[in-house]
Amino acid sequence: MKSFRKELWFETPQRRQLINITRQIEQCLSESQVKEGLALVNAMHITASVFINDDEPGLHHDFEVWLEKLAPEKPYSQYRHNGFEDNADAHLKRTVMGREVVVAITNGQLDLGPWEQIFYGEFDGKRRKRVLVKIIGE
Repeated sequence: MKSFRKELWFETPQRRQLINITRQIEQCLSESQVKEGLALVNAMHITASVFINDDEPGLHHDFEVWLEKLAPEKPYSQYRHNGFEDNADAHLKRTVMGREVVVAITNGQLDLGPWEQIFYGEFDGKRRKRVLVKIIGE
């Protein structure tokens, strides 16, 4: 069985941003030379997320609005976590959006549905963070 590991690094200019990383994961798959197996893609920071959904701007806007209703950034004083940092909302948003995805690999391709794309979700940006890609298979 083959095993491949790579870290992808991101530093977003905004506090919150969604980035389509599907092509980067496909590049990792190509580098791995795995034809049948599984790809794990996970955020290595507790204020960021990896998830699968549609790459549609209206939906991205809806995520932003919905997440702000669930866990508004301000006022910072509403969260006990906010003392040395002001990112409690980002922790909660990450919990809702998820830590990782696992995607099947079939015939050397990511086995995604017709509209599915892999996203990195940043909820407390403006600093360098990483995503782990781990691919195993034959």
